[in-house]
Amino acid sequence: MAIPRLTHEKQLLAEIARGDRHAFKEIYDHYYPHIYQFAFRLLQSRTLSQEVLQETMLKLWQQGDRLPAILNLDAWLHQVTRHHAIDLLRKSAVSARVQAVIRDSYDDRHNETEESILLNETRKILEEGIRQLPRQQHLVYQLCQQQGMKYEEVATLLNISHGTVQTHMKLALKSLRRYMQEHTDIAVLLIILHLL
Repeated sequence: MAIPRLTHEKQLLAEIARGDRHAFKEIYDHYYPHIYQFAFRLLQSRTLSQEVLQETMLKLWQQGDRLPAILNLDAWLHQVTRHHAIDLLRKSAVSARVQAVIRDSYDDRHNETEESILLNETRKILEEGIRQLPRQQHLVYQLCQQQGMKYEEVATLLNISHGTVQTHMKLALKSLRRYMQEHTDIAVLLIILHLL
């Protein structure tokens, strides 16, 4: 079902393209319930639906100068949401297959040394992904995730806004998820080799 358009939607998109957060919030608040319900129908999970919604809205924000070219925002949001949901379902299926391989291969001979080797190899892949982050995302990730600092503390330390810290963290986590998924084959191979 089509979502009723805001009467000044084109103007809001142009304002968002210029970085106006209030315009973005107005679009977000208007479309949030509809897009969330659409994602939930596809995923049947509140957590995953919320994640897909956030990814969709982040993608909208990142469109920048391309925003005014969107002729039908409702259709665009539904398409992006569907794409993210399908991608998430595909990744979940891969994860389920990996877990099945682990479960089927697990026997009494499995020991902590093998787990330790696998953990170290996975950690190396993650560290490589962290090293490849852009400088500011890398720094924010280190301070928040590895040193346990709060967003407010990082914002004060780096003299940036809380929202900027949050954006850097979202982008860093998204990049790391993508990097780990691209290297999933390596991790799966390691799992299989160490469990056999």
